[in-house]
Amino acid sequence: MENSVLNEIKKKYDLTKDDDVLALFAALQAGQYRLVTREEMAFDDEIYERAMEIKERQKVQQREAEITRIEKSNKKGKLHKSGTKKVVVLTRSEWKAKRAVTMLLYAAAAGCLLYFAVYCYDAYRTGQENERLASRKENTMLSSLYKDTQVEYTDEESGEEKVFTVLDEYKSLYNQNKNLIGWLKIADTNIDYPVMQTDDNEYYLDHDVNHEQDKNGTLFMDYQCDVMKPSSNFIIYGHNMRSGNMFGNLDKYKSEDYYKKHPTILFDTIYEKAVYQVMYVFNSHIYTEDEITFKYYQMIDIASEKEFESNMKNMQEMSLYNTGVEAVYGEQLLTLSTCDYGEDDGRFVVVAKRIQ
Repeated sequence: MENSVLNEIKKKYDLTKDDDVLALFAALQAGQYRLVTREEMAFDDEIYERAMEIKERQKVQQREAEITRIEKSNKKGKLHKSGTKKVVVLTRSEWKAKRAVTMLLYAAAAGCLLYFAVYCYDAYRTGQENERLASRKENTMLSSLYKDTQVEYTDEESGEEKVFTVLDEYKSLYNQNKNLIGWLKIADTNIDYPVMQTDDNEYYLDHDVNHEQDKNGTLFMDYQCDVMKPSSNFIIYGHNMRSGNMFGNLDKYKSEDYYKKHPTILFDTIYEKAVYQVMYVFNSHIYTEDEITFKYYQMIDIASEKEFESNMKNMQEMSLYNTGVEAVYGEQLLTLSTCDYGEDDGRFVVVAKRIQ
């Protein structure tokens, strides 16, 4: 059986003429004809390819005509009077070189736009995923589906054995990913995220809680920290994303006014809820191994009161402003660390102590 749609098209358009092919292409793009069969789809592809060839050929012809016009004008050797605007005429080789540069610039611009689009999509996707996780954390009905989850722990130094019970609100998330170690929240920011921990500090730089590749990464605790022991200081790292994701809003604490309105930080381990009060806010960076100086990222297990007082003094001197908050040896500390783009390997750091 003959195809009535194709017959109608072929009667209306002379497909040996470029103008008719382009007119038909425009009609197909506008949806004037509904092509659904395999034959019709093959015809649609053929018209598309022919239209692209015609357009490209016309562009080449227009360029060649323009070059010819310029060359003819140049040969006339018209003199330009002093003070008049000079016309720069390019040879064919010069014009080709300029065109190549222009194409490279267009390609670079297109690449930048594509990167920006991907970046925005990743930021949106990450935001949506974390909203889902937060909703799941608050879903008591979902949590009730899981039995009490307990984790056994043996202190390597004392040999003491302990059993920790995962809080109800974290049971479903913990059973989804056993790397979950806690949850961090700062009021009036989008910092409301799960905190992960594994024996590789590199892993969550570019993975999400579902173990999928994500340039936003995930907040994670230093692998040397131990929430069960516990360590003297919990250090949590996160990317300073320009989209505001992860620790993209942490540098709000550079403002003392912001600190005064937000002096506390909520950090739960999966076993215990806690509130921390901000003490020090400072800029630092990653040092080489042989540099002898205070390295905040090594302050995890503080062995003595003397060492503790030395650390507190260093951070107080580095702090951008005086909060008036102090800690004593034995109090639990929380350190939030992110990149600072003001210098190479720069870091921005917020240190708090547990008050509840």
